[in-house]
Amino acid sequence: MAAVAAGAAAPQQPPPPQQPPQPAGGGGSGSGDAAGAAGGAGGGGGGAGGSGGAAGPAPGSGSGGGGAAAGESWYLALLGLAEHFRTSSPPKVRLCVHCLQAVLPRKPPARMEARTHLQLGSVLYHHTRNGDQARGHLEKAIPQFEDVKFEAASLLSELYCQENSVDTAKPLLRKAIQISQQTPYWHCRLLFQLAVSPCSSNSLGKNPGKASLPIKTADFPWEFSVQLLLMERKLQEVHPLLTLCGQIVENWQGNPIQKESLRVFFLVLQVTHYLDAGQVKSVKPCLKQLQQCIQTISTLHDDEILPSNPADLFHWLPKEHMCVLVYLVTVMHSMQAGYLEKAQKYTDKALMQLEKLKMLDCSPILSSFQVILLEHIIMCRLVTGHKATALQEISQVCQLCQQSPRLFSNHAAQLHTLLGLYCISVNCMDNAEAQFTTALRLTTHQELWAFIVTNLASVYIREGNRHQELYSLLERINPDHNFPVSSHCLRAAAFYIRGLFSFFQGRYNEAK
Repeated sequence: MAAVAAGAAAPQQPPPPQQPPQPAGGGGSGSGDAAGAAGGAGGGGGGAGGSGGAAGPAPGSGSGGGGAAAGESWYLALLGLAEHFRTSSPPKVRLCVHCLQAVLPRKPPARMEARTHLQLGSVLYHHTRNGDQARGHLEKAIPQFEDVKFEAASLLSELYCQENSVDTAKPLLRKAIQISQQTPYWHCRLLFQLAVSPCSSNSLGKNPGKASLPIKTADFPWEFSVQLLLMERKLQEVHPLLTLCGQIVENWQGNPIQKESLRVFFLVLQVTHYLDAGQVKSVKPCLKQLQQCIQTISTLHDDEILPSNPADLFHWLPKEHMCVLVYLVTVMHSMQAGYLEKAQKYTDKALMQLEKLKMLDCSPILSSFQVILLEHIIMCRLVTGHKATALQEISQVCQLCQQSPRLFSNHAAQLHTLLGLYCISVNCMDNAEAQFTTALRLTTHQELWAFIVTNLASVYIREGNRHQELYSLLERINPDHNFPVSSHCLRAAAFYIRGLFSFFQGRYNEAK
């Protein structure tokens, strides 16, 4: 029953961000992602805690040269070659790694050696599946100099999380936060990474505004708190905190890029909150502001203003990733509002942008964005009757998820749900039931559970002889009694299913 898929698009949230360092001296200030919001509705979507695009060495770490002296031309030559190969299209990863590996046998100074291990670990992590070698190089870099160890700890904790070794990542990240308090940039970045990663477990506590951040970045912990509440589905506690965040952001004084970046973070959380609640009309003003903010940011240049406070060099997400994120929440809104042509238009734009970014940036957060976009556009295809295209895109989602164990784990339930919807569209009800049953077994998220059960009920109605199972389901999706979710869209879908069943039973007044 495709109408259910259209009226209550499987709820998702835009992922979320940490920002790994750029290998081989890529330059820039570095940044973190906000991926954690993606771990909310829709069965843990968005690859919570996935990492973002490559960023340059942290302030004080040099431009990737690791403190090379002017006379060490061999080192600069190898580094330049490595960067050339890394930024080639497509990247020549093997040659890049060979250049960096050639540094180590020459027994360079300790700082240079540490940074080379970091760069090798970063390249191997971002561009290959050789996690063991990446881990080995990063572990060698961690005990070293301040400008290297925080970067290495950040990246290594992401690697552990990707391998589902959260218990190993957590103490590493906590220790790095503890010893980075005199380094504002890295302290902010590591705190942010902890807040949005699977390591968090409410790590910032009930009052994250009191976290040990510099005053100029004190807005971020409050937004972390909103993010955590959204992930935990405590929607009633979100609204007052969002109001407070809005006031703080408006009163915040800083350089234009930093303020607009902060505003984008706030507006993404606000839009996500309304979408979670199914309040489609309430989203429009916030979404319009968000689109205006991203246009403003795209006209500003990072080098226009050099901040005096090192903490101000911290950005929660690169500008290019923000653009994709805004496209993503626009698609989510368009799906819930029923603007299917608009959803397809913005999905095409976002996927095109993602393809360009992924040519030079293999960050997991980009794959998370791509999967969530495809999940939404697949439902759009099914509603509009483009079944073959939908099946091809389901295959794309499978291929993306196979590349990352965590991505597959986070999206397995959604994938089975999409297969179930496809089976409905081609009238294979037995297969649809099997897919939905599997999806129910794989998810613990209430919104996705309600969405699956509603569609499973539509399968039983169409089969016509599954009354016992149908009555059991209808008891669990009664919007008037203990319905597990507050989303208006999902409540409407539940009413629709109950009304449809009453209609087929001849109880027309009840159906009405």
